[in-house]
This record gives sequence, C-alpha cells and structure tokens, in this order.
Amino acid sequence: MNYSKWEASVPSEIKGDALWRMEVYRHALFLGDLSWHDVLKVGKHRQMWSVSDQLYRASGSISVNIVEGYSRGGGRDRAKFYEYSLGSARECRDWFSKYGMFLAWMSFNIDSNC
Repeated sequence: MNYSKWEASVPSEIKGDALWRMEVYRHALFLGDLSWHDVLKVGKHRQMWSVSDQLYRASGSISVNIVEGYSRGGGRDRAKFYEYSLGSARECRDWFSKYGMFLAWMSFNIDSNC
C-alpha cells in the first residue's frame, strides 16, 4: 500500500476533522495501518506474538497520543502527549529494527506459508 492510495481510502469523517491538517497525524495513521499488515504476517509465528503485539500497541499509540494532545488546551499538558507520541514512534522504530530481518526473510520465503 502506498500513501496516496491509503489517503484516498480514509473516511471523510476523519479528513473533515481539524486534526487532519497535521501532517504528523496523517503519517501516524498511515504507519498504524502499515504496521497492522506486518503484525498479521509476523503473528503467524508463535515465537513472535509478543513482539508483534508490542509493535501494534506502540504504532497505534502514536496517533492516539497526537489526538489526545491536540484536544488539550495547550501548554505543558499538550506537550506531554506529543512527547508520549514521540516515544511511541521511537519504540516502533526499535521494534522494526529488531524484527525487520524476520520480515525480510518472510518476503523471500513465500512458499513457507508465512
């Protein structure tokens, strides 16, 4: 899935929200959807269940914390949620680096029922 196709599929209720103007929010939603596909692939292997669960929770919390922060009055409270979002983004990066080799291996072993 590429970003343009994904963006075209986003419901108008989400695009109509003022939050949609934030590029970081749009990219966080896109990452959440991309992560879901990887989680489904990796989750087929029992030894990777905890990793895939953690990645999905971290990728989902990026956009959720942006929403929460945006909805705050501002100042420290808003910044706190944006910092949570940044922490989740870094956590995703780390999880992807940990099992990126596994995903690459799965791509080359299509016949292994992955």
